Amino acid sequence: MNIQTADAIKLSSTIGPIDAGIVPLLAKTYEERAGIKVAFEGAGTGATLEKAKSGNFDMVIVHARSLEDKFIAQGFGIDRRDLMYNDFVILGPDNDPAGIRGMKDASAAFAKIASAKTLFVTRGDMSGTHVKELEVWDATGARPDSDADTWYVTFAEGNRGNVRTTLYANSVNAYLLMDRATCITQRSTIKLVPLVERDPILLNFIASIQVNPKRFPNINADSAKAFIDWMCSDEAQTIIRDFGVQEYGEPLFFPNSSEWKKTRESFA
Repeated sequence: MNIQTADAIKLSSTIGPIDAGIVPLLAKTYEERAGIKVAFEGAGTGATLEKAKSGNFDMVIVHARSLEDKFIAQGFGIDRRDLMYNDFVILGPDNDPAGIRGMKDASAAFAKIASAKTLFVTRGDMSGTHVKELEVWDATGARPDSDADTWYVTFAEGNRGNVRTTLYANSVNAYLLMDRATCITQRSTIKLVPLVERDPILLNFIASIQVNPKRFPNINADSAKAFIDWMCSDEAQTIIRDFGVQEYGEPLFFPNSSEWKKTRESFA
């Protein structure tokens, strides 16, 4: 099949699902099914939404609900749909100097890290990962300040994604909050280990949003909607369910569209 590139769907996506490989796989599979090119680029969720405000993208894939709701309320986006989810974990040195291993409350674990003043790395870029981290800090009652708290370090290249941030935290033997897909795909290359997980606050919901065609009449709205419809279908949701299982022995993401959930259990 010849892939049409003139009317390509322009997608701006959070970096994690690109680095993990699920966005490239969904784009490639849809191109083969529909004959329409899906051109995507990655940035943190905050930057992704800001870029979409230019009208140069047809849709976004993001994971920070507060920023998503604001984007829609401002009239830039329509039709938010759940696509998939995974969760975040708190990674840290195996010797665990803050003593958080096995804790069930992520905010209490953060509070112990702050009390011990053990090194913690943040992306600091208002990505979905950073927004989730701030949510956990807020649950402790106090956010650290990277200017005043020397143990709380903003990675200078945090806006380049979770993999780079994880590798940096690993190089300085620090704690950090990271999505499970990154933890799984990088576990053979890092010494940091999962210490706190499975707290409901750590769930990571990933959604699609169409850019509003009433605001930007020249975008490729119909094709973007068709691609989103397909991603929410059982075919694409099954791809999401099975992604990574053969290579890593466990899934990187879980399907979460409303169509999928009609007959299945889900967190959402």
